[in-house]
Amino acid sequence: TLLHALRDKIGDTSPKGGCHQGTCGACSVIIDGELRLSCLTLAETCNGAAISTTSGLSESGVLHPLQRAFLDTFATQCGFCTPGMIMAAKVLLDHTPNPSRDEVVEALSGNICRCTGYEPIIQAVLTAARANSQNAA
Repeated sequence: TLLHALRDKIGDTSPKGGCHQGTCGACSVIIDGELRLSCLTLAETCNGAAISTTSGLSESGVLHPLQRAFLDTFATQCGFCTPGMIMAAKVLLDHTPNPSRDEVVEALSGNICRCTGYEPIIQAVLTAARANSQNAA
C-alpha cells in the first residue's frame, strides 16, 4: 500500500497505520489535491501523482499554519490522529478558506480521535482559517 511505501521505503512516518482498514483516518494523505487513505491506496496507482503528507507541510523549518494552530490550541494529546486530522483540514481550507464550524466537523468526520474529544481539533482548524484570512488581507 501507499502507507507502507511512504513509511518503509521513503521514511515518511507522518501517516500512521491505525486500523489498516480505512476507518480511522490516521493514514490520510493528499494525492493530487484529494484526501485519500494511504492504507487503502496501492502505491503503484500513484505513479506521477503529487502526494502530500503532514511532514511535507512545513517549509524551511517554519510550521504550516495548521500545524502551528494545532500546537497553539493544544489540539494534540497522544498525537496519533494528528497527521490525518491536519491533512483533512488542509483539503478543507484549500477548498473552503473560511469554513463554518459545521463544515470543519464534516471535513474531520472520517478521522477518529480517542483523546481530545474533538473540540480542540475543531478550534485549531478554525484558528488556522482565521490566521490564513488575516495573512491574505
